[in-house]
Amino acid sequence: MMRTRSISTTALAAAVLVLTTACGSSTPEPASPAAPSPSASTSAGTPAGGGGAEVAELKTASSSLGTIVTDGKGMTLYMFDKDTKGGATSACTGQCLAAWPPALMGAAAPTASGVTGTVAAIDTPDGKKQLTLGGWPLYYWAKDTKPGDVTGQAVKDVWWVLDAAGTPIKTKS
Repeated sequence: MMRTRSISTTALAAAVLVLTTACGSSTPEPASPAAPSPSASTSAGTPAGGGGAEVAELKTASSSLGTIVTDGKGMTLYMFDKDTKGGATSACTGQCLAAWPPALMGAAAPTASGVTGTVAAIDTPDGKKQLTLGGWPLYYWAKDTKPGDVTGQAVKDVWWVLDAAGTPIKTKS
């Protein structure tokens, strides 16, 4: 019994280490067997595992950080400092996408209620379209579990919520 608990604890610690280091590093990380599967999702509908989710609506919401941009379900969207504003690709790849799934465009551009910045999209490596706001690719944080959560704010000092114009809000919560 003690040996099983020790192995389980070690596996959990390794999974946490991979997820917290993968998104702050510019070097690729190897795949981890403890990473969530691409088909997994949270109860609030936020994607987990890097598959991303199609966004039908962008809107603004009040938060402890001010007015921020969310999807139509109220799930917070983030930008990544390592992306290039107005760039054609995302810098978040591999294991980073397990923790930071992209906000994807469906067949049509999302409606934008209260959002004043330019909404566009970039191509993902798998042929999908990732939404951008003000030139920044948009992501979910897999650890946000309910509408209004902003737990991804300032992770590794490179992940930030955006205001209605698409400007990063770099206030630490």
